[in-house]
Amino acid sequence: MSGVIVHEWLERSGGAENVFEAMRSAFPDAASWCLWDDSAGRFPGVRQTPLAATPLRRSKTLALPMMPFVWRSLPAADASWMLVSSHLFAHHARFRGAAREIPKYVYAHTPARYIWTPSLDPRGASPLVRAAAAAFKPLDRHRAREATAIAANSEFVATRIRDVWDRDAQVIHPPVRTSEFAGEPELSAVEEEQLAALPEGFLLAVSRWVSYKKIDDAIHVAAASGRPLVIAGRGPDEARLRETAAESKARVEFLHHPSRSVLRALYRRAAALLFPPVEDFGIVAVEAMASGTPVVVNGVGGATESVVDGVTGAHLHDWADPVEARSAVETALAASGEACRRRAAEFDEAVFAERIRAFIAADGGSRAAVRS
Repeated sequence: MSGVIVHEWLERSGGAENVFEAMRSAFPDAASWCLWDDSAGRFPGVRQTPLAATPLRRSKTLALPMMPFVWRSLPAADASWMLVSSHLFAHHARFRGAAREIPKYVYAHTPARYIWTPSLDPRGASPLVRAAAAAFKPLDRHRAREATAIAANSEFVATRIRDVWDRDAQVIHPPVRTSEFAGEPELSAVEEEQLAALPEGFLLAVSRWVSYKKIDDAIHVAAASGRPLVIAGRGPDEARLRETAAESKARVEFLHHPSRSVLRALYRRAAALLFPPVEDFGIVAVEAMASGTPVVVNGVGGATESVVDGVTGAHLHDWADPVEARSAVETALAASGEACRRRAAEFDEAVFAERIRAFIAADGGSRAAVRS
């Protein structure tokens, strides 16, 4: 008998979706469940909960109070183990029938940040979320005790799990398609022209344009270093960021929603990536290193676990200090491309697949018939 893989909701792209995809590849015989699927066909065959048929799927905030109850009402399943990809309440999942007591292996991207650590996520400022957090914290901690074993996507998150769930967690870093960044991407003539117009020796920032990604800090560091900055992405914070850039001494170029090929080319052509947010892991940093590009990361957070200070980049604690910022950029620029690529290979998809299979097999024994 095979297992079942459970995920929160599915979107077209995202780090959590990449983990879910890698889990399905590692366990091709396992069934899959999610709250609702908005991936536009990326994940065929995934079953959805009743929330998918309601307007609540269009508002995660409004759907949040219902999620724990929906996860406890899954139908009977023909499975001998459950692997849960959780960043909110998916680890509450329970099936009916014979599968009710199957071993549950939780891969935690994080305990819900906007419930447990709202200072790291602006969604935690919502009055509705604050009210829900007070009610759901005891329940969330109780449900975490059901897990047969827990894996965290970084030491940073494992510490948070110990603090809020009072559980130990094994660290299994997320998968990165490092081979995708090994060669020069194919670009259209328009894309080549777009890239050719960028300044030489630019620094790069890649993220959604939202406040907690701290792109302002990247602008300040670029100004301190005397290098131009390219900001790639999209998001609601664009107008404010353009205003900040206009007031900065740095030359700043914005690339709105670049294609995957352009993004790969940006990684390869950048002098260094600037990665200021406090992230649970930070896949973007590994993608840059896989391209041979060093990274300046926030000195706090999961990205410090992939970027080796002084070897594949630099850890910067005070992004507002121009002296420290300039020193961090100089340290990163001294890193070798080969060292960056070697480090990135340690986070490849194949490494993740091996470790996630071992995570279940080691603890489940004869109860979990793991098939690769």
